[in-house]
Amino acid sequence: MSHDTPFVMPPIMQRAQYASRGPVPQDVIECVEFTLPAPAAGEALVQVLAAPINPSDVLTLTGQYGALPPLPAVGGNEGIGRVLAVGDGVTLPVGTRVVLPLACGTWSSHLLASASALIPLPDEGDAVQLSMLMVNPPTAALLLSEFVTLEPGEWVIQNTANSAVGLYLVQLAKRRGLRTVNVVRRADAIAGVQAAGGDVVLTDGPDLATRVAEATNGAKIRLGIDATGGSATERIARSLMVGGTVVNYGAMSGEACKIAAASFIFRDITLRGFWLAFWFRNATPEQQRALYAELVPLVAHGVLYAPVQRTYPLSAIKDAVIAAATPGRTGKIVLVPE
Repeated sequence: MSHDTPFVMPPIMQRAQYASRGPVPQDVIECVEFTLPAPAAGEALVQVLAAPINPSDVLTLTGQYGALPPLPAVGGNEGIGRVLAVGDGVTLPVGTRVVLPLACGTWSSHLLASASALIPLPDEGDAVQLSMLMVNPPTAALLLSEFVTLEPGEWVIQNTANSAVGLYLVQLAKRRGLRTVNVVRRADAIAGVQAAGGDVVLTDGPDLATRVAEATNGAKIRLGIDATGGSATERIARSLMVGGTVVNYGAMSGEACKIAAASFIFRDITLRGFWLAFWFRNATPEQQRALYAELVPLVAHGVLYAPVQRTYPLSAIKDAVIAAATPGRTGKIVLVPE
């Protein structure tokens, strides 16, 4: 280690870990104490400041997500921290706030990481909001840009619009001059989407396509974004123009996407899937840097934000997972280690 003054490791470290998976996610996760060695050459010891619980995290605990880490594992795919100490050869200054590497087990009070994998952050900006930077904002940004080249003034339709991705998408679309039709499953979710800047907010239902046409004055919508699955996918498809594209990135209904054969045959609808992990595998370092160069200042300055329902300490991980898995939440659940 390289220090100007002797560094003392924190006396208590905690992390939320699991050794099995099961249908009740809070039953498999627990908070345990642990210790870490001093950072080796090229490493940094990071104190975790905040780490969200995303739907993918809950699905990882139940074994239903598309990529599962080997067991035992520490929960958490994203978060931010502050560098406490560094090993030899590391130039990253102690005290720097950093974005943690994806899928490094962020539900922890402290962790060791390769210093080269840490993304420095500005000192300004809310730590809780910045902790949600790596997954949902880029998902929203890429859903708007990777499948259909949209021009300012065009409409986009999405369901599950009151989710974190949905609200980021509303905010980014407005910045890009796009207009949004936002579909929610509960009437009490309408106000939150409107407050985020949604142009049209509708509850889902069999006559959705008719109501979308009325609300947009018959706009020819080329892009539909679906996170619900089941028959909701077909309702998004019916709301698009001939030749439109539906992009699915989730299945909040728990059902597979359902689109009628007529939508494919007679309306030339295309159904695509999106998983952020695939984009990262294929994107160049320059593309990744450009994406976050756009998003980091927007989140740091509060231009992009997601509502937070509650924060929890690691010691309350079971309650936090219950809250994150409960339908009808009004915001994100975020872990803030003590």
